[in-house]
Amino acid sequence: MRGEFVGVWSETWSAIWLPLAESEVAPSDIFCELYRELAGAFALQPSVEVLADVIDDPKQSWQAFEASGTTEFASEKALVRFFEAAFEILEDLQGDELSNRYFGLLSAFIEKYSLGYSLRRPCALSLTLPGMFADLSGAMKRLASTDEHIYAFYRAHEEAVRDLRYGATEERIKTCISRQVMLLEAIAASADEVTAHTLGDMCNQLTSWPHATIKESLKKLYGFASDYPGIRHAGNPGGRLRGIETRDLAALSILLMGYAPYLTIGLETNFTSLVDG
Repeated sequence: MRGEFVGVWSETWSAIWLPLAESEVAPSDIFCELYRELAGAFALQPSVEVLADVIDDPKQSWQAFEASGTTEFASEKALVRFFEAAFEILEDLQGDELSNRYFGLLSAFIEKYSLGYSLRRPCALSLTLPGMFADLSGAMKRLASTDEHIYAFYRAHEEAVRDLRYGATEERIKTCISRQVMLLEAIAASADEVTAHTLGDMCNQLTSWPHATIKESLKKLYGFASDYPGIRHAGNPGGRLRGIETRDLAALSILLMGYAPYLTIGLETNFTSLVDG
């Protein structure tokens, strides 16, 4: 997702770790224990011998920590757990002064890079609602990159949204909604049990719903898109209460995207892994 720690890990050295190491209260071996914990977040774990060599040498542990890269991490969840554990390590090393310095640097970093987390005492990272939405958006982009059919509709929706820069006219807003509905249809069509050709009928074939009312709510939104004049069809002009506005685009975009995890098991969000265990 946009707003992940993994994506901005390289920036943490100058923003968090170097200022922390250069503070007056930091011990010379600060990276020995920090690197031990960081290595636990790697996808490929170093051998016991290699790790021992690094963490027994303050200079080597400093260099290894600074050289660590985004591609080494097993997951966003693993990195988040490291950031939380680092607080306790620093507290054990030098007490409140060093750990509180770290907390302040981490908090400022989250704010600077608009990461999708809130930081609470003593040092607990939780996803925010904007973070969840960004995570879902990133998951849809990753899914689209693996399927040509889905990608075509994903790109069409992105282009429709970009066209709003030329003016959020009613016609452009309708196009955005139409393209998003077609994107959801393309995603739902990838499910093994789906043979239907419209989103409303696909909803009836999908088995991922926790309750029938959720399925029916998406069907009703699809009905709106089909019935409102100019979104998907000529529609029913008698049912129109007012013109489509930017507030409708914002609300419907969020609502429609929120249904995506029900439409395919291929939509892998980091949020799920962060809250499971």
